[in-house]
Amino acid sequence: MTLDTHNAWLEGVRHCKSPHCDDRPAGEPIELLVIHNISLPPGQFGGAYIDQLFTHQLDHTAHPFFAEIAHLRVSAHFLIQRTGDITQYVSLQQRAWHAGVSCFAGRPRCNDFSIGIELEGCDDLPYTDEQYASLISLTTLLQHTWPILLNKDRIVGHCDIAPGRKTDPGSAFDWHRFNPSTHAVTSG
Repeated sequence: MTLDTHNAWLEGVRHCKSPHCDDRPAGEPIELLVIHNISLPPGQFGGAYIDQLFTHQLDHTAHPFFAEIAHLRVSAHFLIQRTGDITQYVSLQQRAWHAGVSCFAGRPRCNDFSIGIELEGCDDLPYTDEQYASLISLTTLLQHTWPILLNKDRIVGHCDIAPGRKTDPGSAFDWHRFNPSTHAVTSG
């Protein structure tokens, strides 16, 4: 996995371009990494529903929950599936629509200066060894490009920037296992 610095797409991962993005504000550097979780339908894994949501192709009649989210225009830069496979939806040069109403260290609009990584999962089910390994590899690569992300306080959960509104990545996410500075994952 390498980063094409010209277009800010990773090489060696799957690409599925989302229309739910726009330009970052001029001169706004990347200074934050936000970890999320997602499962569609809730608590179910696999399938194409996340791709469909992020590309505005989700059939709202395919599951009762989908009618509730049909209006959403959301995306993330990356999704890490239960298998550890990574999909990129938005160029890192662009602003993905992942954080919503959010604030970090007094700065609102976290989408402006962050990268969003979704883990296929939910708050209360353990993430897989493969997901931790891929998350560490991806984060390490991003830290080489944006050294500010080496500061552990610059890697947060969605719950940290939208408290009371969001809970992900949830209690099942083991922050001690996620340690990109060691370039390895401990066994679970």
